[in-house]
Amino acid sequence: MLDVIVIGGGQAGLAAAYYLKQKSVDFLILDGHREVGDSWRDRYDSLHLFTPRMYNSLPGVPFQGDPQGLPHKNEVADYLKNFASRLELPIQSNTQVTSLTMNNGIFEVSTWEGTFRSKNVIVATGPFQKPLVPSFHDKLGDAVIQLHSSEYRNKNQLKEGAVLVVGAGNSGAQIASELADDFEVHLSASSEINYKPLHIFGKSIFWYFDKVGFLTANRKSMLGKWLHAMPEQIYGKELKLLIQQGRIKLHKRTEKIVDQKVYFQNDGSPIHIDNIIWATGFRRDDHWIDIEAAFKDGYIDHIEGVSVVKGLYFVGLPWQTSRGSALLGWVKYDAQRIVEHLLRE
Repeated sequence: MLDVIVIGGGQAGLAAAYYLKQKSVDFLILDGHREVGDSWRDRYDSLHLFTPRMYNSLPGVPFQGDPQGLPHKNEVADYLKNFASRLELPIQSNTQVTSLTMNNGIFEVSTWEGTFRSKNVIVATGPFQKPLVPSFHDKLGDAVIQLHSSEYRNKNQLKEGAVLVVGAGNSGAQIASELADDFEVHLSASSEINYKPLHIFGKSIFWYFDKVGFLTANRKSMLGKWLHAMPEQIYGKELKLLIQQGRIKLHKRTEKIVDQKVYFQNDGSPIHIDNIIWATGFRRDDHWIDIEAAFKDGYIDHIEGVSVVKGLYFVGLPWQTSRGSALLGWVKYDAQRIVEHLLRE
């Protein structure tokens, strides 16, 4: 029996593992991917982070390359793989967890590869779990190619004609922008798009965020509450320029779909589409946690990642303690807090 099982070998799980190894804890990471980094490697081909390399390091291992440059998603995948290898972290890949239960105070983690037992469990499965699409997605005719942003890789998956990207977050903005050279592109936004520059006076905007503590401000503080209430920000100018040039046509919320026609809020004129990309986000999927006491009103019951169930912890939840809780360069702070709490118990 292990002291700790970490479920998930992405950035949150690796950060927690770093601190567990520092304290010589007997632990194992279980991950469903083929190898470390695949959660990034499997995303769309053109993805670049909008945080510079200097802000993308996990503890103990610097992110290599131009500190001011924006890394490609494959760089992130390779960095995570190298991190795990360099620190010789105990990881069992290709091991999909199917359930987490408790038996006489001991956690039992069932997987396709058997059952593992542990005194403590850290769930680090990340925010990108179950793709979220509107209920009316099935109203699209068979002639329309539809993909969730998690399935989209590049333009070669699409057919000629018009493309509608639903969702104007950073993924939707990047995908719509890259398609504008080759397709008639429409973008559906449920609210006003808020833009932020990537650089101010030659420095990354995240340099300023770091200096004023935006990404580490506790969500219960006045600053944290203000940040939590802000809408998502789109970083960079490309989308805004393409909309101004008419190369991307901006629409309001998508209200209904009939065959290949899409109708938008307060607009009686539908558009004909041939492809649709749902950049509509994800929702957590915790159905495999078969511990009734771990939930309240259907949601994980925790205080800053510490479950009400003794020995159960979470790392990498959005806004677990701050805006940076689920971000590559800042998840380490919550990981350290959780490991320190676990060792005090």
